[in-house]
Amino acid sequence: MSRVGLVLGGGGVTGAAFHFGTLLSLRMATGWDPATADVIVGTSSGAVVAALTRSNRLSVDALVGDVDDETELADALAKRIYRRSRPHGVGRWMRHGLLPGLRHPGIQFAVGSPAPYTTEGIVEWLRETLGDAAATWPDRPTTIVAYEIETRSRVAFGTEGSPDTDLVTAVAASSAVPLVFEPVAVQGRRYVDGGVVSGTSADLVLGAPEPLDLVVVIAPMAAADTRPDARFYEGIVDRLGSSALATELEQVAAAWPHTEIVVLRPNRPILAETRPNPLSTAAALPAFLRTLRVMRSTLAAPEVWPVLQRHLTPTRRRLPWGRRLRTGSSRD
Repeated sequence: MSRVGLVLGGGGVTGAAFHFGTLLSLRMATGWDPATADVIVGTSSGAVVAALTRSNRLSVDALVGDVDDETELADALAKRIYRRSRPHGVGRWMRHGLLPGLRHPGIQFAVGSPAPYTTEGIVEWLRETLGDAAATWPDRPTTIVAYEIETRSRVAFGTEGSPDTDLVTAVAASSAVPLVFEPVAVQGRRYVDGGVVSGTSADLVLGAPEPLDLVVVIAPMAAADTRPDARFYEGIVDRLGSSALATELEQVAAAWPHTEIVVLRPNRPILAETRPNPLSTAAALPAFLRTLRVMRSTLAAPEVWPVLQRHLTPTRRRLPWGRRLRTGSSRD
């Protein structure tokens, strides 16, 4: 059996919807269960999906719940995700975020800033959804990426030497988007979204005890396409995300030259649903449904399906939507 690594990048609410659509499509097309990945690396919304995946909770119900329509879902997600808080910690933010940011301009200036929301709603929902798994750590290697404010460094929860905490607390830390959510405390240290360093942190798969045969990267914030009416910041975010990911994958290729890599990014039709506001709960269902539709052609592409077929399907398999591909060629 092939050894498989799964990297789930950050991307807000619509990024999580993209993950759901992509992973469910992968499972349907190949028969492979993402929960069995030898290594999972999750950042921000990707950390949420990593926890659900490892706990065998990756399903439409986990995303949609028992609501009846799109509006109800948007409201339910908003109540689940955006729990109001009373902003505080201005002094600490000035010391560790604002003043260092003035000396070295960059996204770090927002780190630790007062924020209107707390991650408590996310924590409560995950504890209810995951059950006993919420208070432990998965048996299979699972890395949750966050950013430690005081030392200004990336922290990979779940790896040797990282702070000891449970899965849900680590996910909350990884999901604490600066300016949106308050930092999360773990053993006296404060953490925010791991996307401050990188939207993917794909290089962390190198912590696997053995080289992997395949690394699948799902990168909502490293799109190669652009929307016709894209806001100026969308291109900046995608270029930064793509650049960081390229550097990380170069490290993987240098260490494991025989490892195959598949990167799945949102294309223009998906971006039409996931942008301009990745934090919009109203866009979650449209983004999920569009991803399901688009993945039919994305996974069937001749540069993608033969790789997936080699590593994720135990036998030669016909794609469930009726198209069959052979290694190196395709036909309808």
